[in-house]
Amino acid sequence: MRQIPVDTTTATVMVAQPPAPKIANRQTGEVATDRETGATLMTIDVMFVMDGNAEILNLTVPQTGISGELTMGTPVALTGVVARPWENEFNGQKRHGISFRAVAVTSLTTAQAA
Repeated sequence: MRQIPVDTTTATVMVAQPPAPKIANRQTGEVATDRETGATLMTIDVMFVMDGNAEILNLTVPQTGISGELTMGTPVALTGVVARPWENEFNGQKRHGISFRAVAVTSLTTAQAA
């Protein structure tokens, strides 16, 4: 699958919704895991501000890549963000979009306090 690197160096990023386990199967409540490492996957919504434009991005991050207390409004640094286009068909309806994944989300308030 094609991955497109996302440059976050000039963006301001803060937590919009704190991390929560990513659900793989809504019917059974099964939590998603990384295929390569087996780590639990989390989702976190971040407000991504760049060039005067703000967007809410939903990121998937391994639980091991989340550091610091990530509450709403916490400024964060993103590491290894990639965008992946996706497409699927469900009940005859085609859907498509872009998913975002990060290697790590780090609280900047924790880093500044240290």
